[in-house]
Amino acid sequence: MGKAELKTKLTAEISELGSQIAAAKKDGKPKDEMLALKVTYKEELGEDFGPKKEVKKPKGDANQAPSAKNAEKAAKKAAAKAEKEAKKVANRKAREEAEKLKAAKLAGVGQENYGKMEPIKSQVITKKIWTNIKDLTAAKEGTEVTIRGHMQASRPMGKGVFAVIRSALYTVQTVAFEGTNGVTKDMVQFIGKVTNESIVDVTGIVTCPSDKVEKCTQKDVEIQVKSFHITVESTTLPFQMEDACRPDAEKETDVGEYTGEEKESADGLIRVGQETRLNYRWLDLRTPANQSIFRVEGMVGMLFREILMSKGFTEIHTPKIIGGASEGGSDVFNLDYFGRPACLAMSPQLHKQICAACSGFERVFECGPVFRAENSNTRRHLCEFNGMDLEMAINEHYYEVLEVFSDLFIGIFDGLNERCKDELERVREQHPFEDLKYLRPTLRLTYAEGCALLRGAGINQGDLDDLSTENERKLGEIVREKYETDFFIMDEYPLSVRPFYTMPHPKDPKLSNSYDIFIRGQEILSGAQRIHLPDLLEERAKAHGIPMDSISAYLDSFKHGALPHGGGGIGLERVVMLFLGLPNIRKASFFPRDPKRISP
Repeated sequence: MGKAELKTKLTAEISELGSQIAAAKKDGKPKDEMLALKVTYKEELGEDFGPKKEVKKPKGDANQAPSAKNAEKAAKKAAAKAEKEAKKVANRKAREEAEKLKAAKLAGVGQENYGKMEPIKSQVITKKIWTNIKDLTAAKEGTEVTIRGHMQASRPMGKGVFAVIRSALYTVQTVAFEGTNGVTKDMVQFIGKVTNESIVDVTGIVTCPSDKVEKCTQKDVEIQVKSFHITVESTTLPFQMEDACRPDAEKETDVGEYTGEEKESADGLIRVGQETRLNYRWLDLRTPANQSIFRVEGMVGMLFREILMSKGFTEIHTPKIIGGASEGGSDVFNLDYFGRPACLAMSPQLHKQICAACSGFERVFECGPVFRAENSNTRRHLCEFNGMDLEMAINEHYYEVLEVFSDLFIGIFDGLNERCKDELERVREQHPFEDLKYLRPTLRLTYAEGCALLRGAGINQGDLDDLSTENERKLGEIVREKYETDFFIMDEYPLSVRPFYTMPHPKDPKLSNSYDIFIRGQEILSGAQRIHLPDLLEERAKAHGIPMDSISAYLDSFKHGALPHGGGGIGLERVVMLFLGLPNIRKASFFPRDPKRISP
C-alpha cells in the first residue's frame, strides 16, 4: 500500500472512530483505538495527524530595532521587576537582621544584666566582692552577693526560672522572675538555656524562703537574681551530673576481680559506671561524694603529718629511681638509666631505714608515690599509689613502734570524725557505710591467735601458712563480732612470708618480729622490726636470692653503727577506701593507675 493510500485509509478510520466517541463516551475502547491509530499515523508517516499549525512570523524585519514605544514599555517592565526583586531582598535582609537581633538579645549581647562575659585573661581588677556559696546563710538575708559556680540545673516555671548553682560541695538556688530586679522575658529565657556545668557569675539579693530548699546544701536561703552571666560555657556533657550523683542501688562487693564491666542498675535508674567515670574523671570529681572523698583523703595526709611531727618525727624525701628492687621482688617497673638498669621504687624502705637507723634522724616519715608492677586486676590493688611510711629507732622492743601506730591511727580516725563531719555525710548520701569501730588501746592479736580464730569458725588455716585475701576478710568479720572493732593489729608472722630485712623472732626461728594492721578485714599496713646487724642482713638477703651488688650501698650503711629500729608502710588510698567503706580503691584514687589504665 502506498503512502497516499495509507494516509487516506488511516484518516478515514480516525474520523470514523471520532464520530463513535461522541456516541459511546462510557466505552473507552473507541477512544483508546483512536489514540493508538494516531500513534501509528505518526510512526508511519512521520507527522502528527490533523491540520498543520502555521508558524507565526514576526512582523517586519527580524533585524529591525524595536520601536521607541516598545523599548520604553520593556524598560518600564524591567524596572518594575528589578524594584520588586529589590524589595524582596530588602525584606529578607530585614527579617534576617530582626532574627539576629532577637538571637543576640536572647544571648545577652549588649545587655548589662545577663549574657556571656569576655574571657578572663587577667585584664582587669575590679572591686567586686565575691561570696562563697558555703557562706550563704540566713544571717545574710537582704544583702547583695555575687557568687561563681557551675550551673547544676535549671527549671523554667511560668514567667520565671529556678537555677541551682554549685561550688565544690555546696549548692544554692537562684530565682529570676519577669519584672523583678530588672529581669526581662529574654533574661529568663537566657538563664533557662544555659548549658549544665557552664561556669556562671550571679549577683542578687539573699532571701529566706518560707519553705526550706531541700535539694540544696544552703537550705535556708535563695538568691533573687539581678544579673546572670556565663563566664565559661560548657559543651554537651558525656553524662548528666544528676545520674553521676545518684545513690548506689546496692552494695557492691569490695573483693575479687575488677573487670570494669558496667551493669544496669537493679532499680532501672541511670547510674554512671566506674569506667565511664574514670574516662571523664574531671567531671566525675565534681560530684559531692567525690569532692568529699578526696577532702577526707587530704585530711588523712594532714593528720598523718601533724601527729608524727608532734611525736618528734622528721619528714624526708627519698628517690623513686633506684638501682635494684627495694624489697627484693620481681614486680618492679624496669627502666634504662643512662645505659644502666634501674627501676621505680616499690617503697622508700631502704632509704628510710638509712635515715632513721644510720644517719642520726632516728624518727622519720615520708609521703610519696609507690610503684608496683603487679598485674593484679582487683578492687584493692593499684600499680601506683601514695605511700605513707614511717621508720623509728627503738630502745628495747618493736612494741614501741606498735604503740606509735596505735596512737597514729586512733588520732587519724578521731580527726576525721571531728573535722570532716560534712564530708562524711556527703559520702554517705551516695555510698552508704557504717561508722568505723575501733578500740582504745588498739586490739592486738598474734598470727597464731588469728589462725586459731579462723579454725574455730571452721576455716582451714595453718599457723605457718600465708593468709589469703578471703581468710583476711573472714578474720575481720570474726574479730568484729568477738571484739566489736573493725581495726586491729596482728604480729609474729611466719618469717617465710616476710621481706629479707625482717628481724627473725628471738624464740622461734620460724616466726618474725613483724606485724600487719587491718581495717574491716583488709590489710592497710605491713611492717616489722628491721635487721640492723650487717652480717645477719647479708645472710637474709642471700636467702631471698637478692644479688649483693644491687643492695651494696644499703648493706654498707649498716656497717658503721646502726640503731635498732622498726617501721611500716601504709597505703593512703586503701585507708580512705576502708574507712569510708568504699567497694573499689579506684574511688579513692584521683587518677588511678592499674594494669589496664594509664590515662587520664
